[in-house]
Amino acid sequence: MKLQTRNHLSLALKYILITLATVVILFPIYEMISTSLKLPVDAFSLPPVWFFVPTFINYKAVFFESNFLRFFTNSVIVAVTSTGLSVGIGALAAYPLARWRFGGKKTMIVGVLLLRMIPEAILAVPVFVLFNSFGSGVNGRLALILVYTAINIPFNIWVIRTFIMDLPYELEESAIIDGCSDFSTFTKIVLPLIGPGLSVAGIFTFRMAWNEFILSLVLTDRFTRTLPVAVSLFLTDTGTEWGKITAIATIIAVPAFIFTFGAAKSLIMGLTAGAVKG
Repeated sequence: MKLQTRNHLSLALKYILITLATVVILFPIYEMISTSLKLPVDAFSLPPVWFFVPTFINYKAVFFESNFLRFFTNSVIVAVTSTGLSVGIGALAAYPLARWRFGGKKTMIVGVLLLRMIPEAILAVPVFVLFNSFGSGVNGRLALILVYTAINIPFNIWVIRTFIMDLPYELEESAIIDGCSDFSTFTKIVLPLIGPGLSVAGIFTFRMAWNEFILSLVLTDRFTRTLPVAVSLFLTDTGTEWGKITAIATIIAVPAFIFTFGAAKSLIMGLTAGAVKG
């Protein structure tokens, strides 16, 4: 009986800790959404107002009093294009690193991953100087697409390579015996089988390109800025418009949430891939 009581207490304690951790993690999201639905007088009242009548004046201001559609279009074009290029190039590079044998392969694999560890803040000045030397090449969506593609290729190579290594090599051998070239084997056999890996790489690349701020701030102007940079428009000389900031932050978060949870199964497979086999 005592053992059963201890088990029940242990289980209850686990649920309490999980509940507390969930509340701590989700509270900032709740605060962001609730502030976007409050009037300024309610958003900054002390003590805090927990029960209020929601209002959409902040969202109306974001949609109709700023160039939201332009910024949204810029973000979509940059995120989708850079994701497609980065995942495609990463898959092409991952295949030989997974299957071919050549000198310096292990060093190259480690070097590829180390490249992704370079913070974007360190790259801001060199990248600006580089594109500024091209003249009109800076302050544009093309610059962001090229930079985001280059930044995410190392990570995508690492992820996709892991999925390729988990495939039985006998499948590729059979294709080669049937007369397929390496490229045909890759496109017709390997790519269809590593769909979850491509999804994982795409999710991480899209979220990085969608949410990135520093490089977008450096490489864009008032016509080509993306949504994260557009948040700074509400930091005015007269004060910080927190209602509008939280409204646009909520809008920015929605596509990332949908994209992530829509491919949750593939994401979990990607996070656990390589846990046994390196």
